[in-house]
Amino acid sequence: MTLTRTATTFAPPVMEARGWLEGVVFPPERPLINVSQAAPVEPPPPPLRRHIAEIALTDDSAHLYGPVLGLPELRAELAGQIARLYGGEVAPAQVAITSGCNQAFAAAVAALTGEGDEVILPSPWYFNHKMWLDMAGVRCLPLATGPDLLPDPEAAAALITPRTRAIALVTPNNPGGVEYPAALVRAFFDLARACGLKLILDETYRDFDSRSGAAHDLFTDPDWPDTLLHLYSFSKAYRLTGHRVGALVTSAALLAEIEKFLDTVTICPNQIGQHAALWGMRNLGQWLAGERAEILARRAAIAAGRPALEARGWRLMGLGAYFAYLEHPFDLPAPELARRLVREAGVLLLPGTMFMPQDDPAGARQVRIAFANLDVPGIGRLLDRLTGYRP
Repeated sequence: MTLTRTATTFAPPVMEARGWLEGVVFPPERPLINVSQAAPVEPPPPPLRRHIAEIALTDDSAHLYGPVLGLPELRAELAGQIARLYGGEVAPAQVAITSGCNQAFAAAVAALTGEGDEVILPSPWYFNHKMWLDMAGVRCLPLATGPDLLPDPEAAAALITPRTRAIALVTPNNPGGVEYPAALVRAFFDLARACGLKLILDETYRDFDSRSGAAHDLFTDPDWPDTLLHLYSFSKAYRLTGHRVGALVTSAALLAEIEKFLDTVTICPNQIGQHAALWGMRNLGQWLAGERAEILARRAAIAAGRPALEARGWRLMGLGAYFAYLEHPFDLPAPELARRLVREAGVLLLPGTMFMPQDDPAGARQVRIAFANLDVPGIGRLLDRLTGYRP
């Protein structure tokens, strides 16, 4: 019997992890610390919520179908912002607005690959990227990363075959948190261009990069549209997760192919969400800077706890944006550890096995923490529970 498209991949990891909570009672003195999902749990700030309400009440067009590639004003605003941030030239015609950044990735893969083609993913990977490749009939070529979680361009070059179509990178990385150095991003861009591939660069968490200025120089290359597909999400920046607004930036010619996918799947992105993203870009710069500062303070709290973690055998492998990625010290596989931490320590996190091939033994020793929804005292409580835990 032929497998269906969805049967070719695994169950959504976050949903699986939530199932571990069933039947578990958390005492008042030790409430659950949920660090399983990388998404804001708070709504947009009040001024943006008021704008959303105003749009819903006064703009009749926001309730109708809109342009497949998104509102022209939002496409132009994002093109201008990217040009200012990274340098170089970006035209509105090179920008598509999508129903979240996951859809941007799916659309990119649909426009670049055929059945049996290949895409290189560094491992540990963002699990939704792997799930989509599975369901699209695209072979994933895992690119193992070392102790620093940084992928090696030479190792990637050794994986390339005549069926390889793209390399996909996420920076700041999900799940690892690491920020890829500009020179490394450039090396992958040059490799992709030299081999006739595309570079899919997912920068969902770029607003929380600890570095100032541009994280890379790819947009300064006048021929960037021939190789680069840049992905972005408004969800994390403006707390618009439920409105599903992302973006894909590449050549206008490739967007004509991507438009076919978007028109077939959603017809147009969420209209009200697009208006919210546009208003946020134009009015919430100072607020977003405060959000970034808070995330960096939480990152610093994790870093400050590193000695205590290492004293108990934990190893902090990656830290940045919303994530900390750790190697655990216990003589049991990470999936079992994750389930036991729920019951015995009141901590819900994800095992490394959810982010890499099943036959990679490294996953059994690793876990991901999505810490962005914990304040600094909450991070302190999390670290206390991890350092105090004994299976």
